[in-house]
Amino acid sequence: MSTLTHRTRSGRTTAGPGAVRPRRPAALVYGAAVAGLLAAVLAGIWVGAVPLPPGQVVLTLLDRALEPFGVSVDGGLEGTQAAVLLQLRLPRVVLAVLVGAALAIAGAGYQGVFRNPLADPYLLGAAAGAGLGATLTIAYAPAQSLGPVGIVPLAAFAGALVGVGCALALGTVAGGSHSPTLLLAGIAVAAFLSAAQSLVQQQNTDDLREIYGWMIGQLGSSHWSDIALVLPYLAVSCAVLLFCGRALDVLSVGDDEASSLGVHPGRLRLLVIVAASLATASAVSVSGLIGFVGLVVPHVVRRLAGGSYTRVLPLSLLVGGAFLVVADLVARVVLAPAELPIGVVTAFVGAPFFAVLLWAGARRR
Repeated sequence: MSTLTHRTRSGRTTAGPGAVRPRRPAALVYGAAVAGLLAAVLAGIWVGAVPLPPGQVVLTLLDRALEPFGVSVDGGLEGTQAAVLLQLRLPRVVLAVLVGAALAIAGAGYQGVFRNPLADPYLLGAAAGAGLGATLTIAYAPAQSLGPVGIVPLAAFAGALVGVGCALALGTVAGGSHSPTLLLAGIAVAAFLSAAQSLVQQQNTDDLREIYGWMIGQLGSSHWSDIALVLPYLAVSCAVLLFCGRALDVLSVGDDEASSLGVHPGRLRLLVIVAASLATASAVSVSGLIGFVGLVVPHVVRRLAGGSYTRVLPLSLLVGGAFLVVADLVARVVLAPAELPIGVVTAFVGAPFFAVLLWAGARRR
């Protein structure tokens, strides 16, 4: 594929809008992403209100990992420090990795099928549906848990799927899998569900603080049960999206060309939208509404590794996990001993980033 260029007034030849960025070696790109994720995870585990010695943390993790094989590693943490690591900090960091990875790969998938660099995981009513489900549960449920499983995550998950299902049904009736129609359907469904949520909030003002805390994102109450709850859904949805990477590259050249190359655009869009929405619903159900991850991370990945979705999707998975771990770390320490909602941190990063994207898009016209 040739590189498109145009000549400036000064006579210099520069890359045009359709230019292909030079591809960095795959080993370098993936190695850097994995190293960044590991560094973020270790920082998230070590740093906090209770400082944990890095060496002892590593020994404790090795001891727990090798315990099923009958191998014991001495020198690890004990007592309160071990409890902080294994019951508080480690599940929080693992959940941050999963949620960030899910939102980032979902954003990349949405941007691919809609051919819109501003597409976001909350486009098709997932956020509004999850918010309504959580709000109804907080306001009206007689109990907040069923044994070890919280009801709010389950209700948020169900609400997100209902919101996406309504948007898909309305979009299909109105115009099939045509992306502008689906976007408009998602906006309409999200507006209706958000209005219903506001109505419930106004009738239950005593619960506003809890509802508000959930809506701006939180990982402070993370448990291993939350990870077990969402991991199967995240694994399936992310695997489907990774499988669709090459087909999304074909779709990027146009529906007619994709059809001639054996890709069915309508089926591919539906598959990617369902998988991305399932990943979003799973993440939102345990973390609340954390914005901008699915917008920022795919853009950064494309700038660093090129536009091929065979690279963008897996790298978004890695970079998204690292990004949210770092954001959660900032949320924990910037106002210590108080804790800043993680959604506020991602908004401080994402809102200026979104403004820069709009400005850059306007300059290209």
